[in-house]
Amino acid sequence: MYPQKNKLLLAALLLCCAPACLAERADRDKPVHLEADQVLIDDAKHISTFIGKVQFTQGTMLIRGDKIVVVEDAEGFKHGTAYGNTASYRQKREGLDEYVDGYGERIEYDTRAETVDFYGQARVVRDLDDVRGEHITYSQKTEIFQVHSGAAADTSALPKRVHAVLQPKHKTDAVKPPAPDALPIKHSDTLSPAE
Repeated sequence: MYPQKNKLLLAALLLCCAPACLAERADRDKPVHLEADQVLIDDAKHISTFIGKVQFTQGTMLIRGDKIVVVEDAEGFKHGTAYGNTASYRQKREGLDEYVDGYGERIEYDTRAETVDFYGQARVVRDLDDVRGEHITYSQKTEIFQVHSGAAADTSALPKRVHAVLQPKHKTDAVKPPAPDALPIKHSDTLSPAE
C-alpha cells in the first residue's frame, strides 16, 4: 500500500489532462491540486475516487463536489465525474478576463472529446449569459452549448423547458462616427402660406 501522500500524488498525475470549457489553454500544463477527506486508488482498474468536500484545481480550472471519480482509458485519456448537491465548475476563458461557471448534480468532463456535461438542474453562466436545463453539453472544440430540457416525470404534465438569457454582443472593432449636429429649425416668413 502507498502512504496517503503518495496516493494523492499518483491521483494528481492521473488527472493532469483535465479538459477545459472555453479553457485557458495553459491550464493543461499546470499541476493538479486535489483536496478530499478520503481517496481510493485502484491501479489495476485505473480508477481514482475522491470523497468528501473534494476540490480539484488545475491552473484556472476549479471543480468542487462531494465525490469525484476519475477513470483513465488505455490511451491515457481521462473521464471524470463530479457528484454533489450541487457540484460546481469554473474556468477562465482563453485570452479573456472572463470565466465560465457551471453547476449540476453531476458534472462529467472528458479529455478525449474535450467536453464538459452538466446534469440535473444544470446551469452554465458566461459573462451575463445564463443557460439552464436538465442537461447541458459544452464542446471546447466547437464552442457550442447544447441544452436539453429533459422529460417531465409525469407524462400528463407539460414537458420541462430550457431557459436562457443571452446578452447582445458589443462590436468593438467597428467605431461609429459621431452623429452630425442637428441643424436648427427656424421659422421663416418666406415659406409661410399666402393669406
